[in-house]
Amino acid sequence: MKIIILIPIYNDWQSATKLLENINNEVSGIDHTFSIILVNDASTEQITGNLSNFSNLNSVEILNLKQNIGHTRCIATGLNHIIKNEEFDYVIPMDGDGEDRPEEIKLFIENFNYHPNKTIVGERVKRSESILFKLCYSFHKILTYTFTGQSIKFGNYTCLTKSTIEKMLSDKATWSSFSGSLAKNCYDRAVISSERGKRYFGPSKMSFVNLIKHSLAIIGVFKFNVLIRSILFILVYLFLIYQKISFIMFIPLILIILFLVSTFIISKRENLYQLENSLENILNIDKIKL
Repeated sequence: MKIIILIPIYNDWQSATKLLENINNEVSGIDHTFSIILVNDASTEQITGNLSNFSNLNSVEILNLKQNIGHTRCIATGLNHIIKNEEFDYVIPMDGDGEDRPEEIKLFIENFNYHPNKTIVGERVKRSESILFKLCYSFHKILTYTFTGQSIKFGNYTCLTKSTIEKMLSDKATWSSFSGSLAKNCYDRAVISSERGKRYFGPSKMSFVNLIKHSLAIIGVFKFNVLIRSILFILVYLFLIYQKISFIMFIPLILIILFLVSTFIISKRENLYQLENSLENILNIDKIKL
């Protein structure tokens, strides 16, 4: 089988080089063809390291973007390029900083035998971040399930079939949230257990504000579920407090309304036109290894 590993990169070339070295070692002896496509998100730093000296990788290409568009849209652009220009059986999107562990590629491959023609997701069973981040992530999962009915325990690190990619590329939500779109467009998923690794170099570039936006983007994919559940919650809550109305009692209602408005605002990032025309943002393609 032909497997393409899709990696978005912004300036973190030192990590990208180490990641490719580790992927090259991990896929040794696996009887499939592996290729790498890096999506360079208009990096301001020059590429460092040798990205061509990997004997177990069939090819390494870099899609150089004209404008910086962010992690999620880099993946969407990469998927759009792959579906239109490459021959493949599966695509594995993964972070380029080491937090998606290369050794788990073997787990995806092993699951091909048990779940042929199924998209496979890596559900997080262990994380390496701070306690505060873990608490925020747990709150995000609870909030997401409560207001959308979706249990989304996976991120970008997945193994996608061609049919799943085609569905995602026809949905505007893919331009805003990868995991949200995948949950929406692929119900019948296989699962592997995935541990969050540690960054190879430097601190995380994800700010707390961006984490909130990321969470809302996922929830925003199911905004009409959020709307219906919010209305039901408000009605039930008003019924329960109608004899004890006070200003303090209205605080939960205000929070729900703010959450609902924020969800709809962030969902405006979804854009099918930009998704379909994302290849216009590719400046050139560097074929590092053929």
